[in-house]
Amino acid sequence: MRRLLILGAGTAGTMMANHLRPKLSRNDWHVTIVDQEKTHYYQPGFLFLPFGTYKPKQIKKPIKKFIPEGVDLVQEGIDRIEPEENLVHLTNRDQLSYDILIIATGTKIAPQETPGMLGSGWHKDIFDFYTFDGAKALRDKLREWEGGKLVVHICEMPIKCPVAPLEFVFLADSFFHQKGLRDMVDLTFVTPLDGAFTKPTATEKLGHLLRDKDIEIVSNFAVERIDNDKKQLIDYGGKKVSYDLLVTIPTNMGDPMVERAGIGDDLNYVPTNHATLQTTIKENIFALGDATNVPASKAGSVAHFEAEILTENILRFIKGQPLKHEFDGHANCFVETGHGKALLIDFNYTQEPVEGTFPFPGVGPLTLLKESRVNHFGKMAFKWVYWNMLLKARHIPFVGATMSERGKKIEKEMVSHG
Repeated sequence: MRRLLILGAGTAGTMMANHLRPKLSRNDWHVTIVDQEKTHYYQPGFLFLPFGTYKPKQIKKPIKKFIPEGVDLVQEGIDRIEPEENLVHLTNRDQLSYDILIIATGTKIAPQETPGMLGSGWHKDIFDFYTFDGAKALRDKLREWEGGKLVVHICEMPIKCPVAPLEFVFLADSFFHQKGLRDMVDLTFVTPLDGAFTKPTATEKLGHLLRDKDIEIVSNFAVERIDNDKKQLIDYGGKKVSYDLLVTIPTNMGDPMVERAGIGDDLNYVPTNHATLQTTIKENIFALGDATNVPASKAGSVAHFEAEILTENILRFIKGQPLKHEFDGHANCFVETGHGKALLIDFNYTQEPVEGTFPFPGVGPLTLLKESRVNHFGKMAFKWVYWNMLLKARHIPFVGATMSERGKKIEKEMVSHG
């Protein structure tokens, strides 16, 4: 009996379990998934929790609910991997052997990496919303906050869902308008990037929205420390940004077990072939989702597309066939812009977001790089898609794993980059 072992039962790991279990003979393959957590969170919901759009119970369910029959769920912590021995050591000192290993341990915030972040202001006037507890604490703060200088801040890239900080500041603008407090709130967006986003065309569109909404942007800000007493962000060049309420996206890092195993980069991300999703550690170790160093967005849509391609590559690996170099970095993300509107971006490694329609050329109903109510409804409908289709590895109709050029105004973009 051969053994397939999946580390992490978050979005990426759960999808891989659901993809592979039906395709592997139960007489030949034993499948195990390991995760110490008992609750699966709908992480896109963390963005909406502070504003009361979702209640806590709407964005969490038991992990075991989504693990398919025939897959063993081991709810223990992971200590380290021993690649040469094909072994994984758990924190309870048990060992699990494998023939094929899939690393899907994701990424987590590391506020301890920024001096002062975990100081006296943590969850008092400094909040994150990338965790369930942080988003819930921020919800409670916003219920009572009566105005001042609200700063939304990114420590460094890469981060999970790179558009989420922008979405937060847009939703904050809408939230305070609805409460009649917008004139009492000074909104500032602070980023280490030289613009609003990682892609030039999207940066132009999103930067325009920031200006239209009277949201100040402070770019090229590399935070060095936070002064809790003076309530200031301080960068390495001495530049300072004051705040009354700071919503920060701390440094994101891969799982500590990656560091203990000595197999990752400086941020504990796993070195992975960008096209095949086979790691460079050893040929029988694969990785996907936020755990990798793949230069695609760390987002649920990317994990979804990766899972479809990785499933085929693992089956090819088992048969001794060459792996397909197929993953192109495809990402598909709704961007909430407040006041019941959103825009949609669709891009990959080489093609930045462009205008057009999605998923049907000339029809839509979704529009790319343009605000619309329909896009907002698409964003809100994604929660149902996530629980009922994406996690269960059901193909989402009309959305391919690789980026399609149909319906997109790509010719002008390609000329401008040529």
